[in-house]
Amino acid sequence: MSFLAGFDALLLARAQFAFTVSFHIVFPAFTIGLASYLAVLEALWLRTGRELYLNLFRYWLKIFAIAFAMGVVSGIVMSYQFGTNWSVFSDKAGPVIGPLMAYEVLSAFFLEAGFLGVMLFGLNKVGPRLHFLATLMVAGGTFFSAFWILSVNSWMQTPQGFGTNEAGQFVPLDWWAIVFNPSFPYRLVHMLLAAYLTTALVVGAVGARHLLRDRSNKGARKMFSMAMWMLAVVTPLQIVAGDMHGLNTLEHQPAKVMAMEGHYRSHPDGAPLILFGLPDQAAGEVRAAVEIPKLSSLILKHDPNAPLAGLDTIARADWPPVPVVFWSFRVMVGLGFAMLALSLWSLWARWRGTLYASPWLHRAAVAMGPAGFVAVLAGWVTTEVGRQPFTVYGLLRTAESASPLQAPAVAASLVAFVLIYFAVFGAGTLYILKLMSHAPHRGESGPETGMPIRTAGVTPAPAIDADRMQPAE
Repeated sequence: MSFLAGFDALLLARAQFAFTVSFHIVFPAFTIGLASYLAVLEALWLRTGRELYLNLFRYWLKIFAIAFAMGVVSGIVMSYQFGTNWSVFSDKAGPVIGPLMAYEVLSAFFLEAGFLGVMLFGLNKVGPRLHFLATLMVAGGTFFSAFWILSVNSWMQTPQGFGTNEAGQFVPLDWWAIVFNPSFPYRLVHMLLAAYLTTALVVGAVGARHLLRDRSNKGARKMFSMAMWMLAVVTPLQIVAGDMHGLNTLEHQPAKVMAMEGHYRSHPDGAPLILFGLPDQAAGEVRAAVEIPKLSSLILKHDPNAPLAGLDTIARADWPPVPVVFWSFRVMVGLGFAMLALSLWSLWARWRGTLYASPWLHRAAVAMGPAGFVAVLAGWVTTEVGRQPFTVYGLLRTAESASPLQAPAVAASLVAFVLIYFAVFGAGTLYILKLMSHAPHRGESGPETGMPIRTAGVTPAPAIDADRMQPAE
């Protein structure tokens, strides 16, 4: 651990939390969307009676189970860090964030844990209708989990509804104001849409990979078609939601937006949009900037000549690390427009009737498979690093939130986390990729497992092929 000897305990504690949360967030970002996708597949099976949907449901259910388990395990570890590395933060903010995190356990986790077993193993035991209810409950549990966790994080970004006691703790005064703080609705919508996009890109990549091998595979065709529809619908919504979220951030966390835009100095006559450049934190400028005049004011104020304040209006001690925020924001936005391009390409191919016969489209979809995860991570880096140097924005500094630990102790736990996480979750990820490498069931001759499915009481409607809008073969 000699390579960590030059770092202090605070930086190591921040690195440890960043590492664990980065590993954790990729799993919920996938399972939130995948749970909803499974519910749609099962609903389509019950509605149409087509075994194609049941086969796809079984295919993705195995992957969901493993990703869900890894998400739960990676999330449990994070809660311990509040007590070990961030005890001062836990003491100061605990009266507010503690109950919110307990609500997540009482609602989301109990809902997921109560119905997950039925969803995974109960189709042949409880019947299709009750099993579908269990699938809906699990999908609902993932939503509630995101609801409460984002409420906690959003309160740290835009705190309200609290007071302070003699011990300097934040104490709740208005729970409605705490839960529904100013940034929460925007961040919840933004994150849920990101989860749906992440899942659509993964499903689309898997479908595209198998279409490259066998263009006639009905399972691969169906999952690719559904994924591209989701991408085409959700990507424009995400761009609009992101714009609204940015305007909300400008109102409540202007320093974060200044860092995102690279605005070290104020622009009284309209601010340019800096496309690329090299932010220099010490000099307070973006070197070699490639910019479009007045476009930032047009985007943020809807007026090209509107003045925009820069970081020169804020004390330097309160500046976030601009280079990190500047580039993570551009990675997120760049991938968002790449998703839009892929969705438009898929619409063009669908209109021409070549959705399943466009190998370059399929290769692009495979290449874009991990893009949702990268965009989510870039978005979280923008959000969390942009809040610095505070844990509770404007009220509690990160340097004042850490536990009184020595650097070697934090370094030891960080190294342990890195080794264990890469070993355990790396193996789990490789197994998921192995499952994805197997082609879905080619046709509709029956479930892959060959197990009987009790469909008593289910009256399927005439099967319709949604891709051709005509009766299925």
